[in-house]
Amino acid sequence: MANDARTNVSKDLSQERQKRMIAEHFSKLARAPDEGRACAYTFVPGNLTELLNSFDVLPVLPEINALQSGMRGKSRDYIGLAEKLGHSEDVCTYVKCDLGMLKSGNIGPTGERLPDPNLLLLSYTGCFTFLKWFEILGQEYDCPVVMLHVPYQGDGKITNSMRKYVVDQLRNKVIPQLEEISGQPYDEDRLKEMLARSAQAEDDLVYVLESAKNKPSPIDAYFGGVYYIGPIFTAFRGTQDAVEYYRELRAEVEERVKLGKGPITPEGEMEEEKYRVVVEGPPNWTSFRQFWKMFSDEGAVVVASSYTKVGGVYDDGFRHDPSRPLESLADYCMGCYTNLNLPSRVDMLVRYVEDYQADGFLINSVKSCNSFSAGQLMILREVENRTGRPGGFVESDLVDPRYFSASNIKNRLESYFQMIDQKRERGRKSGQGD
Repeated sequence: MANDARTNVSKDLSQERQKRMIAEHFSKLARAPDEGRACAYTFVPGNLTELLNSFDVLPVLPEINALQSGMRGKSRDYIGLAEKLGHSEDVCTYVKCDLGMLKSGNIGPTGERLPDPNLLLLSYTGCFTFLKWFEILGQEYDCPVVMLHVPYQGDGKITNSMRKYVVDQLRNKVIPQLEEISGQPYDEDRLKEMLARSAQAEDDLVYVLESAKNKPSPIDAYFGGVYYIGPIFTAFRGTQDAVEYYRELRAEVEERVKLGKGPITPEGEMEEEKYRVVVEGPPNWTSFRQFWKMFSDEGAVVVASSYTKVGGVYDDGFRHDPSRPLESLADYCMGCYTNLNLPSRVDMLVRYVEDYQADGFLINSVKSCNSFSAGQLMILREVENRTGRPGGFVESDLVDPRYFSASNIKNRLESYFQMIDQKRERGRKSGQGD
């Protein structure tokens, strides 16, 4: 274990490794222009990290820049600047934060400037905001824009024609453009090696996420989960760094299961697990630690979440497959959570509530995120009806601190956990009566 002197909270070695990995990646980005390395701006859902890495093209992810800005207390000023430039209050705050950051020098979380893109690579996976976001960035940068159009899973399944449609775009549009900006030919054998490493890391990630089925859960699959998914959802999928990180993380979690330990929280190790909940929706980043502490103070552990599936629903069985590289990338893009229809999302969340023996289901509705927020009240009713477990609803935002009301959220959470207690008590009395 390593110790964080600022908070006096112990950190697992895997978390220290992850911090070093991400810091090194941002340093690589800062050096990229001088070293002649190409960079592609792209998004987390449906990203083509292995394909980019096979060309030695460095990925830059605007959502990650925005959430990092939120956690560092810089998003308020960035958003304010974007709104002064004419962007509406109702626009996704990730977009406004990213634009404000760009206009303020594009300084990344390590204090170094991010490079201008050589390519804007848009993988459309269910979030229509991405389209407008890259349209705006296309006006700011002198570089090509390539859109990989990913069919929506309207019927809840991937067909051969959908797969072929994506593969054809990869062959005829994406790969030629990557060859042009990198000066390297497409190397399918190298891509296959990376996909094999991805599958290896994905196996270990699924073990970690499914370890929450234990009682007590050794992890928090929402707040803690955002650290676990970081490398595989961003710049490291397909790398040996990712393989080693997830191997180390799995070993740590296996040890926690063996010892019957609960998750690490902002205040250290949780002593008693009182509530097990499933959470839908992204977290708030500007008050991330405070939000997490509201749960841990109540003894509430998030045992499964939809947010940790935005970059891949691996616990449904999908793995990147080196034997069919481009088809596998196509399936990955189409299978991200934001590209699933509402019935599929409900089915997934119901399964989580039941398989992880959750006491309830909670939604964090994000004001400016239509991709998640659309249909959430319907999802809440359906999950409640099908599982019989109580649902709860809180509201915040991604990176706009104006829409995080700590007292309001705390009151709602306290009321929600009291509702779970009351339901338990009624069940206990009913059992005694029988």
